[in-house]
Amino acid sequence: MKRIYLLLTLALLTISGVTAQVSIEKPYAVGADISWLQSQEDRGTTFSDGGVAGDAIEIMRDNGFNYIRLRIFVNPRSELGYSQRDGYCDLEHTLAMAKRIKDAGMYFLLDFHYSDNWADPAKQIMPQAWQTYSYDEVCAAVYAHTKEVLEALKAQGTLPDMVQVGNEVSNGMLWPYGSVRHSFEGLCGLLKEGVRAVREYAPDAEVMIHVALGGQAEESERFFDAMAKYGVDYDLIGQSYYPEWHGTLEELEANANALVVKYRKPLIVVEYRDHYLAIDRIVRSLPDGLGRGTFIWEATSPQWGKLFDESGAATTALDDYNQ
Repeated sequence: MKRIYLLLTLALLTISGVTAQVSIEKPYAVGADISWLQSQEDRGTTFSDGGVAGDAIEIMRDNGFNYIRLRIFVNPRSELGYSQRDGYCDLEHTLAMAKRIKDAGMYFLLDFHYSDNWADPAKQIMPQAWQTYSYDEVCAAVYAHTKEVLEALKAQGTLPDMVQVGNEVSNGMLWPYGSVRHSFEGLCGLLKEGVRAVREYAPDAEVMIHVALGGQAEESERFFDAMAKYGVDYDLIGQSYYPEWHGTLEELEANANALVVKYRKPLIVVEYRDHYLAIDRIVRSLPDGLGRGTFIWEATSPQWGKLFDESGAATTALDDYNQ
């Protein structure tokens, strides 16, 4: 009904010659990264819930999820690549998954790794094709790659609702140019080019800057102070939280509260594996409604997200997301 009212309002504004600027608020994200799903399906995994086989994305939707996260690599088939034989998490696979997400009526978060393989605090490896580039050429490549992906998604009507410009960039990205060991200036220049492409080619998407510092308050403040100092434009703070690396739940809660109060940006715990009920409570309790959601990492993996078992059957943990 709300959608019909909005469309009628827009039509009346158009007829009257008024240019309408409509801001559609996105919901709290009950999200999941399922970037391994295509690989699992190609190996023959069939997903089910209560003994009834179905599409894993639709099963998750029907159990309370509303957002899906996908990672994308520059060229996972390269000699340094994540998936040299099959090219998983390349543009072609991402297009196919994006269509499934949108067909299921769900929101879509796209995670740019700006590498041919995993990018995280321990490694941010320059894509093989960019390794001879100067800093300025790498900046241009970040913009061009982001633009290419978003234009392809737009062409099939599946633009993302959120975009991560970089993955777990606590220590920078695209090393050595974007390393933060001595300065944040190089990283911020690279981030700005990715953000610029998102603003131009997916203007309705929210931009997230994602770090892996869930319970590490001093390091988080240092990082986001640098974003402010160098004028990086973003909408959302993304945090990873794995207790073996990022502290206690109490430290996560204290850090998340401090970040939203100081920077006045909504916060999402965009990667976690355990303690999902406690993490959801922490995020929902952030002041002024600045907790925007959570994303369980590799939800369909029996080793990581554990919402499905080795046979692809939904586990009892999936039921909790309906609450």
